[in-house]
Amino acid sequence: MRRSGPCDNRLGPEFDERKDTMKPLHSLALKVEGGKLWVLDQTRLPDQECWLEGDAPMAMVGHIQRLSVRGAPLIGVAAALCFARYAEGGASPKALEEAYRHLRSARPTAVNLMWAMDRMQAALSGGGSVLELVNLAEAIFEEDVALCEALADRGAALVSRGEAVLTHCNAGALATAGIGTAVGVIRRAFELGNLSHVYVDETRPLLQGARLTAWELVRAGIPHTLITDSMAAILMREGRVQRVFVGADRVAANGDFANKVGTYGLAVQAAHHGVPFHPVAPWSTVDLACPNGHAIPIEERRAEEVRGYGELRWAPEASPVFNPSFDVTPVGLVTSLVLDRAVLTQAELRAGKLSRF
Repeated sequence: MRRSGPCDNRLGPEFDERKDTMKPLHSLALKVEGGKLWVLDQTRLPDQECWLEGDAPMAMVGHIQRLSVRGAPLIGVAAALCFARYAEGGASPKALEEAYRHLRSARPTAVNLMWAMDRMQAALSGGGSVLELVNLAEAIFEEDVALCEALADRGAALVSRGEAVLTHCNAGALATAGIGTAVGVIRRAFELGNLSHVYVDETRPLLQGARLTAWELVRAGIPHTLITDSMAAILMREGRVQRVFVGADRVAANGDFANKVGTYGLAVQAAHHGVPFHPVAPWSTVDLACPNGHAIPIEERRAEEVRGYGELRWAPEASPVFNPSFDVTPVGLVTSLVLDRAVLTQAELRAGKLSRF
């Protein structure tokens, strides 16, 4: 750890006296330690590693919406743990119902959040005790770790010796409770001796590739090069990229998927250059109730994120801004979808195999 910055870690008085039953849990971006839930503030990376308390539901909603906590799997895990911690603190059924609604709606595109919170709410509605809620939240954490391992093994098997790959945004350990989805595949391929290099899109406008993925790859000692999003096509044309791995925030029943904005354009470029393109996602990201990409809600964020970064502004304040946080890549641009359960080709996705699991 480099250094910790000053953080406001205060919680409300309802948490002053709390019986702790949740066991210690540790991942790169989330931990239960000292009787509290902590999340790594990803907005301060790569130069500051600051941990924020996450026991209070509205505090967690704020962490998620500010992207202090981000990545579809991690959002679901963090929300479930927060809900269980709130129950441990003695929250009333009415307060828990309100917490469920606020947490579930914190970000509309990432289906893992709804998946995790609906599991917690079902347990509560079924008469589950506080201990049962805690056990379920712990199980959601541990399931995500196992899902990441399965994804890594399946995805790494696609990489031939000496290949260089490209990735977009951050789909690593910062986005999950485990080693990551797309970046987990990359790590496993490197461990097996097959991966030669990683090209990392900086990922405008919030630079998750530059700030987060590059930070993870430095920590893991994996050879990589940071590029702007607009440079990917040049690398493909020159034959310097043999494969693309990206994460996903929601996979529709037909194989269309939503991911960080810029993924769709990257898929178009990969198809034009004949570069295999693979979204990587745990089963919790699959939404079989969503028929296709047109039905995926796309979050739009503040104009300030495009006009500048932090306190620096480079565009006129009067300029209108279009700022979708995600885009949808159609199944026709997918070489194969890497799931923890299987790797499905485009033909299999088109044939509806996803809905038969």
